[in-house]
Amino acid sequence: MNYILYAVPFFFVLIALELLLDRWRGLSTYRFSDAINSLSAGVLSTTVGLLTKAVGIFAYTVAWQHVALFELSASSLWVWLFAFVFYDFCYYWNHRLGHERNVLWAAHSVHHQSEEYNLSTALRQTSSGFLFGWIFYLPMALLGVPPLVFLTVAALNLLYQFWVHTRHIPKLGWYEWLFITPSNHRVHHAQNAVYMDRNYGGVFIVWDRLFGTFQEELDDQPVVFGVTTPLASWNPLWANVQFYVALWRDAVRAESWWDKLRIWFMRTGWRPADVAAKYPQHKADLSQFVKFDVPLSLAQKCYAAVQFSLYVLGGTLLLGLGNDLSLAQMLLGVAWMAVGLYVLGVWLENRPSAKRLEVLRLLLNLPAAWFSVQLELLASQPLLWALLLGYSLLSLGALFWTPRGENAVPA
Repeated sequence: MNYILYAVPFFFVLIALELLLDRWRGLSTYRFSDAINSLSAGVLSTTVGLLTKAVGIFAYTVAWQHVALFELSASSLWVWLFAFVFYDFCYYWNHRLGHERNVLWAAHSVHHQSEEYNLSTALRQTSSGFLFGWIFYLPMALLGVPPLVFLTVAALNLLYQFWVHTRHIPKLGWYEWLFITPSNHRVHHAQNAVYMDRNYGGVFIVWDRLFGTFQEELDDQPVVFGVTTPLASWNPLWANVQFYVALWRDAVRAESWWDKLRIWFMRTGWRPADVAAKYPQHKADLSQFVKFDVPLSLAQKCYAAVQFSLYVLGGTLLLGLGNDLSLAQMLLGVAWMAVGLYVLGVWLENRPSAKRLEVLRLLLNLPAAWFSVQLELLASQPLLWALLLGYSLLSLGALFWTPRGENAVPA
């Protein structure tokens, strides 16, 4: 069962409730473009997951079949409880190394790039975590945890983490000693020096207390959210490759071949001495921290919201079809989603090329629909095919009625 698919409506209902709570309390924990960017990263992650999830599942299943030391039964309650706790232990080390090693941080940093903290941030996930993440859960296969149990507790662990991404819930007393809460997870998303690289657990905070990575949220140290090298973009594709590109550039610039290799596996932030001297990086003064933003008109925001809604529906449809899709169909679906979300990011940044790219995106819906029919993705759904064409034509009309703001990001 795909628990995440069934949880999607609840995610959006809870986000709507948090927005209402913002209004009731007179707070502002959401910004339009930031929330759309976080949600876009989440939609892209789940869509790309159609192609990449097999990597982790295949590796886990092979390890379970051939090197498991014990035979554990999925019908035993204690196996489920053991797996739930053990998964979080493995998650702690996956998460911790994701902060402590350059190549792992390149994937995980996507989740931390938002300079806001709200329920939309919880859905901001990486599209490249599959590259190394599966390695950390092989001990579960080694001890004989069946794949069905593993996949279920993994989904439950992820679902638990959703509710802790909020600023509306204060400290929870004794609960803070055992479990991840909004308070101790706010610490995890901070870029303040006192808070950085702390509180890695997914469900249980006890691992952090045991291994010396716990930090309490302090009343005299308000959390500044985000990363020390800001993304400064609303583009989910760039969000996923930004740190990889930075590592690649430093590797190319390094004179030593040893430095070119080891930079990927060194502690996060490590750079070759010659590169750091020639290309210094300046960190922002948090006392004067200014959040990235690009002003948009109400018409531009409305247009973006409508377009993004379509991609949420498209991503949900692809996720629902899941294993029924052929490789060609999945590739087409992922490509359509990636192009659309990239153009949406350009639109949110109000770049000079935004309207031209948007026209191109809408025109590409026509051949995309044709290929979908050839691949029998929409052949049995003529209504969806017709709706896609109608939407494209209506959007083209609306596009020319949407004025472009003056404060654009340079090309």
